[in-house]
Amino acid sequence: MKSLFRRWLDIPLWQRVVAGLAGGVLIGLFWPDAAPWIAFLGELFVRLIRMLVVPIVFVSIASGVTALADPRKLGVVGGHTVALFAATTACAVSIGMVIGLLIEPGAGAAIGTAQAHALGEPKSIHDQLMGIVPINIVQSLAEGDMLAIIFFSMAFGFSVVLAGEEGKPVANLLQSAGRVLFHLVALVMELTPLGVLALIAGAVAEHGVAVFTNIGMLALCVVIGVIAQIVLVHLPLIKLVARLSVRGFFRAALDALVVAFSTASSAATLPVALQIALEDLKIEPGVASTVLPIGASIGKDGTAMYVGLLSIFSLQALGVHPDAMMLALVLLTGSLAAFGTAPIPSASLFMLAAVMAAVGVSAEQTALVVGFVLPFDRLLDMTRTVASASANLTVTATVARWGGSGEA
Repeated sequence: MKSLFRRWLDIPLWQRVVAGLAGGVLIGLFWPDAAPWIAFLGELFVRLIRMLVVPIVFVSIASGVTALADPRKLGVVGGHTVALFAATTACAVSIGMVIGLLIEPGAGAAIGTAQAHALGEPKSIHDQLMGIVPINIVQSLAEGDMLAIIFFSMAFGFSVVLAGEEGKPVANLLQSAGRVLFHLVALVMELTPLGVLALIAGAVAEHGVAVFTNIGMLALCVVIGVIAQIVLVHLPLIKLVARLSVRGFFRAALDALVVAFSTASSAATLPVALQIALEDLKIEPGVASTVLPIGASIGKDGTAMYVGLLSIFSLQALGVHPDAMMLALVLLTGSLAAFGTAPIPSASLFMLAAVMAAVGVSAEQTALVVGFVLPFDRLLDMTRTVASASANLTVTATVARWGGSGEA
């Protein structure tokens, strides 16, 4: 038994998730009466996802802010870098939202037991703005008030930076907490095959294989979103601001984009991107060595686009028709959440809760969406990481031109 268990763990997680997905489909099609018997596994998986959301949001955003406290990252170059990444992130969220509204990939999606969600009376603009500042952060953490948590996380991180040497132990604690959370997420992810098995079995038993139509539409939207972000945002920066040949830039960046796709990791792409910036794009070492590491932490254009798209997907799946205020909140919260996304597998799915909570969607409903999308997220993650890798090199070249150190 122990040997069998070890062999199971030796199988890559994505393969185990695919096996769980296939098993859920087979149970839903050929033994639908068994779906209720294993439904508790899906419920347990959803509860574990909900358990992780608040600590991930707080620790990843606070530690992300403190990571910018390195003296080499401060000053004009650091300021330009953060501002430019913030702009591209907001653009990416907007592009994801627009694509979601136009194509409607979530319309009619069968996400487990989710029903159309009533959001109640909308808050006024004054109440929304005032609610960003928490009166009691402990209460906000307990209730999952994501806008308040994000505000406090950023303020806390900046305060740690301002504290200088005295704040370093807290900064180190946040970094350590981030690494601990990474392992906690890894433990929860080990249960993903069982959770997927139960959730997919229930969905297929109730709705048939039509449940996969929406996933196919979501994947198509991700591809369109990545292309749109590169064409509409990165290309103008490369051509008009960095003043580089677009063809030459992407010929040089190809290796980094391939590594980004194959690893689904911005951090893993960093060494290749650094070599490209120095040797092919001829960017000053001081600029490249400052901008690219910051970009690996906060330059998440692909994640930002996906958060915007997935937020609209979730609202459509829940039967919610967003008004202008809700769309504005999705844009604001999605930009902030994507900016602080932790470097952990499928982190953007956990950050989705921050966006959904801001517009009144319950954690239970959001967790069902996460469980529905998670089995397919590896391929989607690989695709959207390409946009993040492109953004990192684009911003590096742009900041180099602003600093007068780039070459045309």
